[in-house]
Amino acid sequence: MAYDGTRYAGFQIQTNAPTVQAELEKALGRICGEPLRITGAGRTDAGVHASGQVVDFRTKSPLNAADLGRGVNALLPEDIAVSALEPAEESFHARFSATGRTYEYRIRNAGERDPLERRREHWLAPTLDLAAMAEASEVLVGRHDFSAFAAGPGGIRTIRKAAWCRDAALLRFEISADAFLRGMVRAIVGTLIWVGRGKIDRAAFAEIVASRDRARAGPSAPANGLCLIAVDYALGGAAPQTPAPSELNEADE
Repeated sequence: MAYDGTRYAGFQIQTNAPTVQAELEKALGRICGEPLRITGAGRTDAGVHASGQVVDFRTKSPLNAADLGRGVNALLPEDIAVSALEPAEESFHARFSATGRTYEYRIRNAGERDPLERRREHWLAPTLDLAAMAEASEVLVGRHDFSAFAAGPGGIRTIRKAAWCRDAALLRFEISADAFLRGMVRAIVGTLIWVGRGKIDRAAFAEIVASRDRARAGPSAPANGLCLIAVDYALGGAAPQTPAPSELNEADE
């Protein structure tokens, strides 16, 4: 499923604010004729988008996947859509069966902002040194304690890819890991912006990673540039994994 997270207080349901989960559960409940609770692979924070979110739910509805998908999309607000729906194994769990997740962060590095992309990109006018940012990002790959970038409890995660690319004025950062700490990607991007502006170099960035101290890292980049683009699962599905203690507080951005 995909959603524009601009007007939502995150994916996970809250009692006093609009959320993606609440909208989806409301629509599914009407179509299925029963109250439903969904589980998301990534509990994205307020303002964060998704183009590859995965959810699971259980229903007694006799509707097939195609009819259920058409019905729920007809009821969802225009900033949320289900792109595919299919039966899953009883053991499948959208969050704990996942073997990896990939986020993308977009920065428009230009003298003028693009008003048509303001909800999807973070605009920065000062020129950024993309080569320096890419070099510093190499430090992230591997299994490390990323507490320096956590908005809450820290922990160890394995980053498989952290790479930048340029498309004219648009800078795209793609990062894949087994899981993420809450606020982790936005804090990493904010600190890499320091690198791009020449405030710190690769060695200083590596010291911040090793410090496990959030106070030493940069400010979190704005939510509007972040998007959950993919969730990975073992071939043929995967049995739910027992979460490690450090993952119980995981918020996945």
